[in-house]
Amino acid sequence: MSHSLPTWDQLPPGGIILEPGNSILKNTGDWRTFKPIINNDKCIRCMLCWIYCPDGVIKIIDQEYIDSKGRKWNIIFDIDYDHCKGCGICVEECPVNAIDFVEEVK
Repeated sequence: MSHSLPTWDQLPPGGIILEPGNSILKNTGDWRTFKPIINNDKCIRCMLCWIYCPDGVIKIIDQEYIDSKGRKWNIIFDIDYDHCKGCGICVEECPVNAIDFVEEVK
């Protein structure tokens, strides 16, 4: 069976998204060299990491959490590493240094 490549006029124009919502199908976190790790014990739940994340990979999880100082929180944060590119914006924006940026080990 022979397979032929499409001709130039059969290709979709560049920069056009033909299927909205398809980014969830592409795991883009595999080129990361550093990854953020959230310390929910240090976190003050300001949500700046969530706001500034350009890829929307910081997840807010409805889960009760009691930190080492005895403070009770109703949410925790987690990171979708399948889509996190390791840009470090969340690390820079965190006002209490609750996000560590560590080298990715595969």
